[in-house]
Amino acid sequence: MTGTPGPGRDTTVAVVATTREVLARPELHEGEGLLTPWERRRLAGIRLPSRRDDVVASRLLVRLCVARFTGLPPAESAPAQLCPDCGRHGHGRPYLPGRPGVGVSLSHADGLVAAAVGPGPVGIDVEPSTRRPGPPRVLRRLLPATEFAEAVAQPDPGPALLRLWVRREARLKAGRGDLRLVEWTDRDRAAVATVAGTTATTIFTVATAASPEALSPAGADSVPAREDADREVTRPRLGHQ
Repeated sequence: MTGTPGPGRDTTVAVVATTREVLARPELHEGEGLLTPWERRRLAGIRLPSRRDDVVASRLLVRLCVARFTGLPPAESAPAQLCPDCGRHGHGRPYLPGRPGVGVSLSHADGLVAAAVGPGPVGIDVEPSTRRPGPPRVLRRLLPATEFAEAVAQPDPGPALLRLWVRREARLKAGRGDLRLVEWTDRDRAAVATVAGTTATTIFTVATAASPEALSPAGADSVPAREDADREVTRPRLGHQ
């Protein structure tokens, strides 16, 4: 996919995929060769092969997401990172050089990857739907008190606590706690995901390797499970360009 902007520059593009799906895309056949030198330096410290694959896939997926949003080819869609505290590149919130009004975010967890690009602050988080985020005594200090109490009052609080955690992470990555959320369950990939942003969100998945399009609109099993007020989710029909 090159030269084809996504559903609109005023709409956030979000993608959830498996690591395997991303690494199988033909336009990403160069794999780590598409990464910048600082990204490859960070990879050098990762010894677990599966985690290394997840990191590579998340870095490649965000390029597909940027390409969908901007129309640039994936090889020209690398985000940068700059730490506001130490002023050094290679860590901190990602951003697109030369596009100060565009937010970008990525996430990876145990064979799952996600990315989002859109106007203004953007954050995304993905987790396996079977994961449980941690002991309640720790989560109590990190999650909103009212929502935490509602979650732990359920017969099985695990799924509700996981969703609260994913929402928290998405907002943290966006850098603002007041952003509205779009969250959904991707049953095909056993994933839960949340995007924090300021605009409507179009959800895509990675197409099969045989498809000429890198990203395809999310199917019926990926519809959002919850939206905050005044948020809009756009799910274009198959074949949308």
